[in-house]
This record gives sequence, structure tokens and C-alpha cells, in this order.
Amino acid sequence: MIQAIGLTSVPRRQQPPVVDDLTFEARPGRVTVLLGEPGAGKTTALRLMLRLDPGRGVALFRGRTLDRIAHPTREIGVLLGDVPGHPARTARGHLRMLSAAAGVPVERADEVLEVVGLSGLADQRLGDFSLGMDRRLGLASALLGDPHTLVLDDPAHGLSPRETAWLHGLLRGYAAQGGAVLVTSQHAKEAGRIGDQVVTIDQGRLIADQPAAAFAGSRLRPRVAVQSPLANRLAHVLATEADTAGEVTDGPPVEVVHEGGSRIFVYGSSCAAVGETAFRHGILVHRLTEEAADTGPVTPLQRADGRRADAADREAGAEEEAAEQAAPEVLAGLSARLAAPGPVWPLRYELRRATGVRTGWTVSAAALAAALVASVLLARTGASPALRLLTGWPAWLPLPPAAFGAGLLGALAFGQEFRYPALAPDQGTVPRRLGLLGAKLAVTAMAALLLALASIALDAAVVRLLFGRSVALFPDGWGTPLAGWAGLTLGCAWAGLLAAGLFRSTALGLVAVLAVPTLVVPVLGGLLSQPAARSLIGLPDRLRAAAVVQWPSGLDQGISAALRLMSQPIGWALALSLTGLLAAYVLTVFRGRPR
Repeated sequence: MIQAIGLTSVPRRQQPPVVDDLTFEARPGRVTVLLGEPGAGKTTALRLMLRLDPGRGVALFRGRTLDRIAHPTREIGVLLGDVPGHPARTARGHLRMLSAAAGVPVERADEVLEVVGLSGLADQRLGDFSLGMDRRLGLASALLGDPHTLVLDDPAHGLSPRETAWLHGLLRGYAAQGGAVLVTSQHAKEAGRIGDQVVTIDQGRLIADQPAAAFAGSRLRPRVAVQSPLANRLAHVLATEADTAGEVTDGPPVEVVHEGGSRIFVYGSSCAAVGETAFRHGILVHRLTEEAADTGPVTPLQRADGRRADAADREAGAEEEAAEQAAPEVLAGLSARLAAPGPVWPLRYELRRATGVRTGWTVSAAALAAALVASVLLARTGASPALRLLTGWPAWLPLPPAAFGAGLLGALAFGQEFRYPALAPDQGTVPRRLGLLGAKLAVTAMAALLLALASIALDAAVVRLLFGRSVALFPDGWGTPLAGWAGLTLGCAWAGLLAAGLFRSTALGLVAVLAVPTLVVPVLGGLLSQPAARSLIGLPDRLRAAAVVQWPSGLDQGISAALRLMSQPIGWALALSLTGLLAAYVLTVFRGRPR
């Protein structure tokens, strides 16, 4: 059960709020339709319920707010807008990535693809999907965690009549099993056809909350649709006979609406009466059918396939009924008892996200190639230090190619979590968001260290092959510089990751990486050149003298090496940047938690 109480969006630029004190319920076992014209606030209301937009009010799912639900994706299936998956990712790969985020086995991906009719397209890339296929994939992602509640924003948008009938049948079958379904729609006829309860809003305010029967009686009116080449004459005849009949009888009034062209709509009459009138006056009729009309703004739609509307409606109704009858059996096979997700699930999600597309591999290959070219050119000149030679870092570059590539990988790590609504509920509380951050830090660190080691190994092998032993690659005491090189690469990756997560932008994440050597390092270099900045020298000996328990002598060497690295401006700059970004990110997470 869903209870939305007092939902109010934040007004912008002295404009009224898009959603203003909206309260309604969506009960289990029923399909509830949130109906409104475009711009009425339907999507904003759903985003407020899911805490994707700032505002006031509360939404309860089975009596609990979103932050009180242990595993939201197991209980709430969400579809808002299009599925913004990576165009190069396959449908199966996309759902397997989401299954890791939801804490469900990877086999669920194939099961939900079968339910929505995409099993034959499981290996097709998302960039090749049509709008209808994209909506089916979004519904599959909503069903992935076997939730008890579905929240869908205009799920029939862009679907053909046959696909719409299938969707309606599936949702009604889902509700018949006890699930709560909340969908939005801008068409009154669709709302009356699929909904058990219709909640009508206008300009963000509640207009009506009615059962489907009451809604059809007050909002939908039966009418006769007529198409004739002599529409003007037929409309005049029908209006004249209606006026005459109204003076004689006290029956319901007959209203004739001529919308121009060859189309006429007759309210309060029947196909038989209109057909007899046309026959008596010798007026040719091309189309004559009864239908339900919205009493609000009417936008007549012409069929593109040339079929008669009444036949198409009967066919859609039959398909919807067949889908509704088959849905319980299909959904019953999908339901399963799922184990509770453990701390390893965010790590699995991040691994599938990072390795599922070629972007990360392309960035790594480009960084290695650039470092190799720079290393060979530096080796030819013979005037570069060994560490710059190994890392391919010319003096005129602010960062070596591998470190810049690691920063770009970190900046690319965030993005889908802010665009994809199915992941949004799992960011509702601080522990889940910090757990996702921890997984991203771990995977990004592994990628950065592998990139740093691969760059060193590749550059050393090629330089040795081309120039032999005439080039000194590993001088004495090379362990500390190489450790500093690994720390630089790791720091750049984390700086890009934290900045992208903080500013929700890949570009700003990359800017933060470049800001370290171009802005922070010069400032810290000037500060560390002062005599007061040299007080760290001899710190290991002072710590050993002050310690109660003496540690092994090898630990002194490690501490000394770490301090030598930290005494460099680039080390201080990275340490301060990472500390500031991490603190800002955690502060943002805590400030954005539900209240």
C-alpha cells in the first residue's frame, strides 16, 4: 500500500509549486492511475515519493518511509522516463548490473526478460532498441527484485495498441496477485480502462479521487463517432431533429459536435438512431461507431494502420484480457524467495558496471599508448630522470598519461546512479550510499594500480627493447619513487571519483583532477618551501623514542619513505584534495538524507 501525504515540491523563481499538498492512496490488489494533463505534476509527484526531488510531505510504503525499508529495490519497482543505460551495453548485461545493485541472482535477468517478451533480444545493445523495447526493458528492471509495489510513470508511452493491451493485462494480473500498482497517464480513456482507482490532479492539486466506475460516470461520456463526406448537412439534420425531439419528450438532450472536416460526434444518441436519420435523408456514412469520450479537452486520433477503430478496440480488449489471464501464471513463476543482499553486492554491481562496456578499456588503452609514446621520445633525448622516463611524463605535462587516465576512470565511475531511478531508492539512507561509495573506491583503486603497474612494465619493456641497457631505468632506491608513482595514480583516480560524486558531473570530476597539479601544487609548493615546513624530518626517530613498545626497525624505513613522499608538494596536494572531497561528499550525503 502506498500513502502519499502532503506532497509539496519546492517552488522555483517565485513560481507556484509544481505539486501542492497532494494526498492520495494506492491500495494493494488495485491499479491506481494518477491522471492529469501534461505539466499537471504527475512525474514530480512520483519523484517526491521516491525522494528524487526536494520537497515536503511523506510517502509511506506499507506504513514505512523509504529510508526505513531495508532493501527498497526488493519492495518497490520503479520506472521513470526512459532507461538511460549505456548504448553499448546489452539488455542482459544491463539487467545483470542492476541485479547486483538489487542483491538478486544474475539468473533473474533472463527470467524478467522472458516475462516482458525480450528474451530473443537479450544480447542486443540498448542503442538499437526502439521506444517500445526500451519501455519493456524498463518494466523488466522494475520487476527484477520481485517487488510488492510498482511505481510507473506513463508506462504505455510510445507503445503500439497491441503492446499497450499486453502491458495493461500484465499490470492487472500483477494487481490480482495482491501487488499495489501506481501508474500515471494523461489519457482519461486509458485511465478508465486500466484503473481500479483514478486520482485526478491539475496544477499539482488533487481534483478527484474516484473508483473507476464513478470516474467513468462523471468524466467519460458515451458518444457516437460519425464520418461522412456530407458532414455539414448531416450535422444540421441531426441538430434539427434533436431540437424537435427535445420539445416533444423529456429524455436526455442530444448534442451534436462538428469538429470540422468529415467528423461528427453525437452525444446522447445511438448508432441506430444516427444511422436511420442518415438513411432517411440519403446521406452517405463512411464510419459509425460508439465510443467513450473524455469530457475534458478532446484530441481525436487517426489510426495509422487503416483499421476501423471499433475493430481495433475489440482486438486490443481481447489481447488485454488474454494477457491478464496469463499474467498470474507468468508472474508466479517469477516470484521467488531471495536471499538478503550482503556487503559484497555493491562491489559486484560496480565490477559489472565498470567492465560491461568498452569505455574503461578504451581509456586505459589510450593512456598506456600515450605513456609509451612519451617514454620512447624521452628515452631518445636521454636527458630525463628515470622515473619520468618510466612513467612517460614529460616536464610540460601537468600529469602523466596513466595518472590522467586513472582520474578519468574515476570521474566516469559516477553517473548512472544519478540518472537511473531503479538505483535511486538504494541511495535513500546514508549506509547504502556510503556502501556504494566504498565499492567504487575499491574498484577504482584496483583499476588505477593496475594501470600504473602496466604503464611502468610496458614502458620499461619497450624502452629496453629499443635502446638496450644504454638507458638506466631502475636506479638505486627506486622503491620509494615507484610507490609515490602508484600513490599519485591512485590519488588522481579517487579525486576524480569523489568530485564526480560530489558535483554529479564527469566533467567537473576531471577538472578536479587537473586542478591538483595546476592550482593546488603551486600554492603548497610555496608554503612548503618555508623553513617551518621542514619539521617532519626525523619524525620516525622521535616516534621510536617516545613509544612504549618498540616496533621493528623495518617499519622506520616505511614511515620515512611515506614522509618523504608526503613532503613533496604533489603528495600534500593530493592528500588535502582527497580529504576535502571526501569530507564534502560525506557531508552532502548526511545533509541529503530523508527527514
